[in-house]
Amino acid sequence: MHISKLTILFSILLTFNSLAQKNKTTPPSSVEQFPVPPTSSVSLFYVQRSSNINTIIYDANLGADKKLDVKNPVHTYWIRYNEGGKKQELSGVQRSLAYGLHTKATAGESGSYDGYFFAYRKRKFVVKMNPKGEPIALFPINGKMQILKKVFVKVDESGMMPSVISVELWGRDVATDKEVYEKFKP
Repeated sequence: MHISKLTILFSILLTFNSLAQKNKTTPPSSVEQFPVPPTSSVSLFYVQRSSNINTIIYDANLGADKKLDVKNPVHTYWIRYNEGGKKQELSGVQRSLAYGLHTKATAGESGSYDGYFFAYRKRKFVVKMNPKGEPIALFPINGKMQILKKVFVKVDESGMMPSVISVELWGRDVATDKEVYEKFKP
């Protein structure tokens, strides 16, 4: 009985969250028309969804020593383009269920963190510093760990709960620095 009440509450929270995140205007018709967020020396990657132009940003969280923070190596937040481009922290529900990440120190590799998206645990990633001292997120793209730069999620919101139609990944090959791309249905 307790689990079913929790499930109903969770479903209601996700539905309200989805409704709250919808843009009042029609989102662009193609991924190329979405805004490109500014980058910085701590930028890892960003996620956009077909439902609106608001963007989830994933930045490296560096300490004064220029190393990844041991407890929280990635800072995740919104750029709310439908509200003039203001930055906003994720809500607790968004951080722990939808767009947040689980990270833990990589065994045997100092300064490296394994992780996954709470919303999609099938593909694991690694956040670390590259040999140049720049933060990177390595993610499986076409079966090989590549530097992830952008994720686009096509969403169907016609039902009670949103469902993912497809996920597109853009990145760079670690060895050649050439652009890589993959589209898949989760």
